[in-house]
Amino acid sequence: MKQNILKLGYLLLGLLLVLVIYLSYLQVIKGSDLAANPYNRRLQELENLIIRGNIYDTGGIALARTDLNSGKGRRVYPGGKNTPHVIGYVSSKYGRAGLESAYDRYLLGMEGVDRVRNYINKLLGREQKGGDLILTIDFALQQQAMELLGGRRGAVVLMDIRTGALRVMASSPGYDPNKLEEIWQNLVQMEDLPLFNRAAQGAYPPGSAFKVVTAAGALGASPGYATATFNCPGFLIVDGFKLTDLSAHGQLDLRKALAVSCNTTFAQLGLKLGPDGLYRTFKAFGLDQDPTVGIPVRPGTIADPGEMTSTELASSAIGQGELLVSPLHMALVAAAIANQGVIMRPHLVNSVRDSTGATVQQAVYRPWLTAATSRTSETIKAGMIDAVHYGTARAAAFSGVQVAGKTGSAQNPHGQTHAWFIGLAPVETARLAVAVILENAGSGGAVAAPIAGKLLAAAVAKGY
Repeated sequence: MKQNILKLGYLLLGLLLVLVIYLSYLQVIKGSDLAANPYNRRLQELENLIIRGNIYDTGGIALARTDLNSGKGRRVYPGGKNTPHVIGYVSSKYGRAGLESAYDRYLLGMEGVDRVRNYINKLLGREQKGGDLILTIDFALQQQAMELLGGRRGAVVLMDIRTGALRVMASSPGYDPNKLEEIWQNLVQMEDLPLFNRAAQGAYPPGSAFKVVTAAGALGASPGYATATFNCPGFLIVDGFKLTDLSAHGQLDLRKALAVSCNTTFAQLGLKLGPDGLYRTFKAFGLDQDPTVGIPVRPGTIADPGEMTSTELASSAIGQGELLVSPLHMALVAAAIANQGVIMRPHLVNSVRDSTGATVQQAVYRPWLTAATSRTSETIKAGMIDAVHYGTARAAAFSGVQVAGKTGSAQNPHGQTHAWFIGLAPVETARLAVAVILENAGSGGAVAAPIAGKLLAAAVAKGY
């Protein structure tokens, strides 16, 4: 009998120990995540007690603020339809999203000194305040990008390649977060999916814009391809499948192949690179990663190299097949070429300040990945310059700024081709990288390139 009581005691003690460990895990390890979960109702209670901090663009323009009326706060979004996919929203009914959700604890003064300060203020019956975010986004450029998209389904990402600062992250169509609770039911039913952040979470075949990645992989494996000559009869037969080209380009080098977007050349390069080589290059550019910019980003996907047939390999090399990426990732591809193969870590938040204005977090500019060598990048950049001078990207050219770029017209099973453009400017001392996509809009050279050119010209004119 005593033995049974002893065993039961050990069992209860063991269960108690497991419970203590689990509760400690929830409190210490997962506590911050659970507290900041957008569906945590306690956050809404705090909204009624604390004046939520503001969110500003890089120049100090308020993109989110709290207006007080009779002691009650109301969240206001001056950017309206131009910034909801980055800023997000705060709603007592529908939770929270975007940076409003990711930085909840700072905006509500629940971190660092603000946490202690607000606890004391609560005890003394004084006003409690949260901290502020200063973003890298330039609202004027963000607004211009949205105007250029013109309500069409698509996205634009503009990045400072020297620091990783994201100056534009536009997703269209937008919606007005100031009217969220009035329009929610319509938003969730609309075919255009206005709540969906196409810039960060879109999954698109990149089409010929991906030839930049294929070229980098091929040059990395065999630098001699930089001076090699290829023959394009206008098609390529791969395991009985006929891959057609825009035209029969004849004899051409890699630089011209980029400029005229020769499918045959890049399909051949993909086959020579092999499934493992293409997959390594895909990973080298970080296309399979979420670069953690502050809001969720969908990692790109490509067929498993172990299961990749020759047909799939050739298709993937020209940006088709099972390959899917986001506009943000393609902007990072352009950034790598612009910055001698180095991708700086992208970010949306430049700094976080507490309720007294003291900086508690500051963005650190540091390399994220080295995707290619400087020699490889210069070779590819030369082809992208030619693409704007005389090739498929001529519509990206604008007076006063020299642009280099690569177009894409990506086939998809849901209608007309997606129009792509990735590029960099100014060519002499590249500082900016851009990616533009318009869904089912046709030719990248005709539709996406002009948008990129105008935005790059505006950014350079502002001193970026």
